[in-house]
This record gives sequence, C-alpha cells and structure tokens, in this order.
Amino acid sequence: MIMISPYQLFSLMVLFQFGTTVIFGFASGAGRDAWIAASMSFLVGALLIAGYAAITKLNGSVSLVGWFRRRLGNWLGTMLAWVYPVAFIYDAGRGISDLKFLLPLTLLPETPPWFFTAAFMMVVVYVMYAGIEVLCRVAGVLLPVLIVFILLETVLLAASGSLRADYLQPILGEGVGRVAANVWPIGITQTYGQSIEMAAFWVMLNKRGHLGKISVGATLFAGLFIALFDLLAIAALGEHVFKEMIFPAFTILKLSSIADFLENLDALGALYFMCTVFIKMSVHLFAAFLCIRELTGAAAQNHAAIWITAGSAYGIGMTMADNFSEHLHVGIKIIPNVLWVPLYLIVPAFILLLSVIGKPNKKELA
Repeated sequence: MIMISPYQLFSLMVLFQFGTTVIFGFASGAGRDAWIAASMSFLVGALLIAGYAAITKLNGSVSLVGWFRRRLGNWLGTMLAWVYPVAFIYDAGRGISDLKFLLPLTLLPETPPWFFTAAFMMVVVYVMYAGIEVLCRVAGVLLPVLIVFILLETVLLAASGSLRADYLQPILGEGVGRVAANVWPIGITQTYGQSIEMAAFWVMLNKRGHLGKISVGATLFAGLFIALFDLLAIAALGEHVFKEMIFPAFTILKLSSIADFLENLDALGALYFMCTVFIKMSVHLFAAFLCIRELTGAAAQNHAAIWITAGSAYGIGMTMADNFSEHLHVGIKIIPNVLWVPLYLIVPAFILLLSVIGKPNKKELA
C-alpha cells in the first residue's frame, strides 16, 4: 500500500492551491480590496476542506469514489462518481489552455504552443508512471524553495521602494459588494473547491488521524500567501493597473531593483508558474486516473488510464478556446456556476449530511 507522510500531503495541497492563482491575480475584480476577498475565500475554503475531511473520516477513510458508493450504493454511487474524473480531466485541460496562452506572452513567444504543451504533458505522464509517492516527494522539495523565493521577492519589493500603502486605501471604499462577488462562487470554488481532488489521495496518508489538521492547515497556509501576492501586486501597481493586467505577478517582479544589482526577476515568476502548474496538472490527472482505476477495477499495473486521462486533457486544452479573453470568460463566469458549485459544494454537502445522519448503504462495494 502506497503511503504519504503528513509533510508530503501538506506540501502537495499547498502547491495545488497555489496553482495559477499566484500568476493571474486572485479576485482581481475586487480591485484594491482583492486581498480582502482572498482572505475571506481561504477562510471559507478552510471550512470547505474541513467538510471534505469530515466526509472521509465519517466513511471509514475511504477514497473519493468510496464517498458515493458508501452513501448512495453501488449503482447510483458509481454513476455519480464517474462525473468527477471527467471534471478533473476538464480542469486539467483548462490548465493546458492556460499554458497555451501564457507562455507565448511571457517566456516562449516564438515556440508553437502545441510543442511546449506536449513536452509539459510528457513530464506529467512520466511522473504519473513513477507514482504518487514521487509526486509527493517532489512537492516536499519544491515547497520550501518557493516559499523562500516568495519571501525574498517581498523583501526586494519593499527594499526597492516599489510598495505604496496608499494604493490599498480606502479599504472597502467601494463597499462589500464587489468583494462578495469575487468570493462567491469563484473565490471559493476555483482553488479550494477543486481541492476535493485531494480526497483521492487521503486514503494513502500514513497518519490518518491527522487528516483534518493537515488539510485545513495547508489551506490556511496557502491562502495567506495568495492574499500576500494580492497585497504586493496592489501596493506595487495600484488598483487600476492590477485589475487590467493579465499577469500581475510577472509585472511586479520587473519592479524589483536594488542598486542596479538585483533587477527584473522574471525567472522567479517562471519558477512559480511552472512548478505550481506542474503540481496542479499532475494532481488533476492523478486524481482522475485513481478514480477511473478504482471505478473500473483495473490492476495497479494497468497504465491505460494514464494515457486516456493525459490524452483527453491535452485534446481539450488545445481546442477549448480560440483566444484568451474567451478562455477567461468561461473560467470566471460560466464554469464556477455550472460545474464547480454543483460538484464541489452541493453534492459534497449532501454526502456530508448523509454521513452524519445515516449509516453506510448496505449495497456498498467491499
């Protein structure tokens, strides 16, 4: 049985929740109050993660697929469980589409998108073949490195005089309306609701009694840094520029300048993005792969689902949108309400209610 240590799970969840959030600017629609929206989102998100962990514990530490089979029975539970790996593959496709639009605008303007996305996917497939333990070890190594770089960036921005506190004022000057609009539903579902995928791995934790503390702690930790990124971007760029910039994280890195020695730290932005997207993409596809393998009863040595999930995600990502504006519109305005709220909030709330008031369905799979 594969086992994951508490630190590895913590690292994997933090990097997964960072995702592309640290690049695009979380809750940028709230303007200078985006950091407040980010803070409210991660606090609600922590409650959501606590709910997911409670479902797992109340059902005997089963996997995500086991949630539905235990509470809804084999037939109905299996049908509903199949929806989730399909949703995870679609989310992975959106990550590939992010790469398709972002890298030509920032790092590789002359490279065909199909080439670098395919190369990236091959790395993801390689780690999927290597196993979840390898991905968790990679996350454990990457997390402290990225945290050091984030803190270094904060110090450099402050030391270079690029931060202005007056850009953050007046706090809630436009009221709470636009903050609330960026918390519900996108702020809660985009990062924290998607963390339902981690339930596919929780059964592998070697200290399951610590599941709630680790998962909620990782969410609070990641949320604090997401809010910090918003604070830095707003204080460095101002509200209007922050709202209009597609990639504010890359822009503020160009502002760091100390004695003409440390300047234009674009490499840090590339490091953030590539590492967190790699982790997020890998978790999307690993979760889908594990769910499909459990639903089909395939042997652990059968890797066909790896190529099915990776190939499907690549095809979706390369064809889902013709331009970045369309991609963002669908991701911000449509997907949260149509896909994420039902799958990540409503259905788990129903399963939690059944878990609290009822006993496992007698027709569950052994």
